[in-house]
Amino acid sequence: MAIVPETGTGAPGPEPGSGQAAPSVGAVGPVSGPTEAASADEAAAAVALAVAAEVVANDLPTYIRAWWQRVRGGDSGVLPVVVGLVVIVLVFEIRTSLYLSAGNIVNLFNQAVVFVLFAIGEVFVLLLGEIDLSMVFNAGIGAGIVAAFVVHPYNFPWWLAVLCGLAATTIIGFGLGVLITRLRLPSFIVTLAAYIGLQGVMLWMFDTLPIAVGGVISISNRVLLDFVNGSLSRTASWVAMALAVAAFGGFTVFRDLRRRSAGLVTPPIGLTLSKVGVVAVAGVVLVWVCNINRGTGATKVWGVPWSIPIVLVLYFGATFLLSRTRFGRYIYAIGGNAEAARRAGINVQMVRAIAFLISGLFAGLAGIMLLSQLGSIATDIDPSYVLFAVAAAVIGGTSLFGGRGKPLHAVLGGLVIAAVYNGIYLIGFGAAATDMVTGVVLLVAVTVDSIARRGSQRAT
Repeated sequence: MAIVPETGTGAPGPEPGSGQAAPSVGAVGPVSGPTEAASADEAAAAVALAVAAEVVANDLPTYIRAWWQRVRGGDSGVLPVVVGLVVIVLVFEIRTSLYLSAGNIVNLFNQAVVFVLFAIGEVFVLLLGEIDLSMVFNAGIGAGIVAAFVVHPYNFPWWLAVLCGLAATTIIGFGLGVLITRLRLPSFIVTLAAYIGLQGVMLWMFDTLPIAVGGVISISNRVLLDFVNGSLSRTASWVAMALAVAAFGGFTVFRDLRRRSAGLVTPPIGLTLSKVGVVAVAGVVLVWVCNINRGTGATKVWGVPWSIPIVLVLYFGATFLLSRTRFGRYIYAIGGNAEAARRAGINVQMVRAIAFLISGLFAGLAGIMLLSQLGSIATDIDPSYVLFAVAAAVIGGTSLFGGRGKPLHAVLGGLVIAAVYNGIYLIGFGAAATDMVTGVVLLVAVTVDSIARRGSQRAT
């Protein structure tokens, strides 16, 4: 792809491939010769390749070279967090050989579930340059409703109790969004007030319910407990993995073929097949590890935990919403420039309110998974979950200033926090060390992101 630069005076340049220099207009300096023009064309093509590899890269090697140019220019994407996750895993594995055991890997994934779901909800509001500090006690209220409704005297079916809990957290999130948008109040102040107020609501609710013993509601519903603590059978794990990889591969290949037939920009077919191959290998490794017996004595425990497919479904749903719908495009447009989005006809207030609604929904989902993990919900729910939610999103690569981020960042950041959390407790350190190390990881992630952004700006 040859890009011919314009002359400084607006006069037309030579035809590509003609080998002629641009005509001189006045005494503006020496005329560029063929060699200089070719060098300019090559430099311009290299810049275009680095900025928009999907447009000009027709094969996988070219795409990889373009990606590496972007990384060197400061656009590192998720590479730092992936490298950081690998380093964290290696450090803890050196300290204790149990870290990469099958049982601990499954525990790590189960611990990451709550962080990831909180972080996905936070990504939706961070994309708008907002923040939601109320998620943890919103989640506690939703989990408390679910726990109360599945036990005596209500004895609701588990799915109806879950719907009631999610409805409550979603309504709370939407109400906060309406307050923020209609009254033009700072989201930090509104959600901080909700953080304090919802904590009081949760205390009142648990004091009022006779089934809350000592501020704790325990559950025995097998389905709810299996959300985190249950597993698929060995055969079902392999079948589910094969279906998931086939669905992902079919969707990805079909999408690219359809875009290519329509003459739209499409990644190289080699890149598409490589993505499908990586997903297939990751799925095989995951199922193989989970199918190793992680029980003790005569107790046999194996299979992929239900938490993994549940989170994957929610992740792909959030990804589809942000990347394949008009609402998702509006989210990014408002996060990039809210005034320009408003002038383009986007209902900025409604989109913001819906983003907080989704944040409330994911807070409820995280609360239900926490209820399943612990087997109970209490008024002393850890308030630091909301900080971990923001930290996970930012560590993964989401910007605090809006316009940049995706659910993948929440997944990666949640895994990083869970890896630190799990490793520190496995070594034998306490909560203090967990908080300090997580704070350091967050600071390093933000620093790397800031340096990379400055490098990218200098490169352009």
